[in-house]
Amino acid sequence: MKVTEHIKNAEGKTLFSFEILPPVKGESVQSIFDAIDPLMEFKPPFIDVTYHREEYMYKKRENGLLEKVTTRKRPGTVGICAAILNKYGIDPVPHIICGGFNKEETENALIDLDFLGVENILVLRGDAIKSEGRFEPDPDGHSYATELMDQVNELNQGIYLHEEVTRNPTNFSIGVAGYPEKHFEAPSLKSDMKYLKQKVEKGADYIVTQMFFDNKKYFDFVDKCRSNGIDVPIIPGLKPITTLKHMNILPSIFHVDLPDDLVDALDKCKDNAGAREVGIEWAIQQSKELMEAGVPVLHYYTMSKSQVVRRIAEALF
Repeated sequence: MKVTEHIKNAEGKTLFSFEILPPVKGESVQSIFDAIDPLMEFKPPFIDVTYHREEYMYKKRENGLLEKVTTRKRPGTVGICAAILNKYGIDPVPHIICGGFNKEETENALIDLDFLGVENILVLRGDAIKSEGRFEPDPDGHSYATELMDQVNELNQGIYLHEEVTRNPTNFSIGVAGYPEKHFEAPSLKSDMKYLKQKVEKGADYIVTQMFFDNKKYFDFVDKCRSNGIDVPIIPGLKPITTLKHMNILPSIFHVDLPDDLVDALDKCKDNAGAREVGIEWAIQQSKELMEAGVPVLHYYTMSKSQVVRRIAEALF
């Protein structure tokens, strides 16, 4: 079932969903099940599965020169989606990214997902490689999420690469990302909103936001979307703080602000255990206010650490 159909069938009730990370190389699929099992009692209608692009390392050769070697540190998202469907019968939402993939590799992944019966995808540009300062697309890949959406839309019409005739069309519902505090590469929130509207005009069925810690920024973002003619569901994405390091890491990596009250509370914590309690309570209060406002879904970025999100969900659902 499509995400938008789950939302419609809920008839105004706020749904619970979450995102998981593929395990690091060498771990079994059981690590995925261990992250999902504690959250099943809250009846998630769909589960997002992230995709991680390749990374590079440099190996010293016998002649003393360095050789750039591609590494793949996490198993494929397609296989994890198959495992989720098989074990839980829940709709997986794989992330499809531009970075690290050419158009043919993207088509192959989408064909596999369609073959499995996956109906939802989240289309993203993706991040730059950690060792590089800016995003660089594959030579025969996509530079922007809108370009990737064009390829998905063509498949949904039965138009495949290198084919002169139409084939059976895919049936993907497309989700896209939204940034209440704007994407860090966008020159302004107005500019960011323009590109988000382009995604909706190209067929995005719903939006999932980047994490935020001040609900006012989400509400303002929704208001701006509506005033710009963006009328698809906007799902808030939430990330509970679990360590003291998050005070610096999250603003640095994700370009989000932490409210003064949250920072003050974390400053009083003596250790990570205290920070985790503050983070859980903050997320609970955030979630309650969002539920009262009638958001369609509360979507949690678990980082595959489900026990913290479980405590939040216990207070809400």
